[in-house]
Amino acid sequence: MPDTDLERSYRALIRVPSIARVLVGMQIARIAQSMVNVAMVLFTLTVYGSAPLAGLVGMALALPGILFSPVAGALLDRHGRLRLVMLDYLLAAVSLGLIAALATIGRLPAWLLLSIAAVSSLTSPLSTAGLRSLFPILVPKPLWERANAADSVGYVLATVVGPPLAGVIVQIWGPADALAFIGVVFVVAAAVMAGLREPDISQSSTGGLLGAARAGLAYTIRNRTLRGLGLSIGVLNIVWGVNAIVIPLVVLQRLHGGPALVGLLFAAQGLGGVVSSVLAGRIDTRGREHAMIVYPMIGSAILLLLLLPDAGVVPVLTALVLFGALNGPLDVAMFTTRQRRTDPAWMGRAFAVSMSFNFLGFPIGTGLGGIVANQSIDGAIVIEIGACVIAAVAAQLLIPFD
Repeated sequence: MPDTDLERSYRALIRVPSIARVLVGMQIARIAQSMVNVAMVLFTLTVYGSAPLAGLVGMALALPGILFSPVAGALLDRHGRLRLVMLDYLLAAVSLGLIAALATIGRLPAWLLLSIAAVSSLTSPLSTAGLRSLFPILVPKPLWERANAADSVGYVLATVVGPPLAGVIVQIWGPADALAFIGVVFVVAAAVMAGLREPDISQSSTGGLLGAARAGLAYTIRNRTLRGLGLSIGVLNIVWGVNAIVIPLVVLQRLHGGPALVGLLFAAQGLGGVVSSVLAGRIDTRGREHAMIVYPMIGSAILLLLLLPDAGVVPVLTALVLFGALNGPLDVAMFTTRQRRTDPAWMGRAFAVSMSFNFLGFPIGTGLGGIVANQSIDGAIVIEIGACVIAAVAAQLLIPFD
């Protein structure tokens, strides 16, 4: 069917072959991933009582994968992407099970916790970039906004379900059992995708693996759009990294709540994102990329001011809900812009490198947030506000908007 005749609806998206199981498996895994971020911070704060160590754990869960992303992208462009996605899920399950087992028997020093977290991070680009590079291959172009909205909704919906579930399980079962449970969820996600047919890719990378990885890195750096997105979204993700440390500390130290309240606040943030992502998916983003990317960054800086006073739960809740709502349109516009301006032959490598550039701010934010928030929570929030402003300026100047 010609693209111009294709029905542009979420119903049409679900009818695309294989996409339903891909979305379901991805959703289950994302719930597990959103649980990991909260559970590991709570695990570290509970077992070791150290905010700086919690920040280092956040870095270990992200930074090695970012550094490995060029090689991961080259693998995605020449091997079965679904198989590599499932490999990442299974490695995550094994790593979490190992941490839980060692913690239970009291054989988990801090250096070993960081080492296991770092190893589990190495394959993370295989699932994050692997799935997003599959969408433009599986889904017709007129449905890209719908697919990207489903992607964004899935991400924020995971933050509605995962963090509160992680917080409740940590509070009731304990941090080690919570990590073991999350490992089982990753296994379920891999099982859902097992047996799916790999899509035919007419072009793929050739030659040596490292050469293909270097070529993918060079392509991403030369592409003005990918370079601009990488720098601006990378700075913005410092905010998400700092928030992963700040919100638990605000709840535990200022609001005198428990792990369950931490999860519920993150869930409220996700609910705001679910609604805005669904609505943004109905918009043709062409010509609207600037407003959908730059303005939410500025709005986020304003909302974060609500976290500065030593107030009650209402300002924190309001800030997080609206913060999540602003992120929905930004995600849809960012994903679609990246897809439109990437050569299909380079999608595995370019997406892996670009997404890792985008995500680089998160481990920087967790590490910085753990150190600064240990001395001053308000100081860490000021860093978040500054990152939002810098990200907006970078997006305005570096992304070539049509």
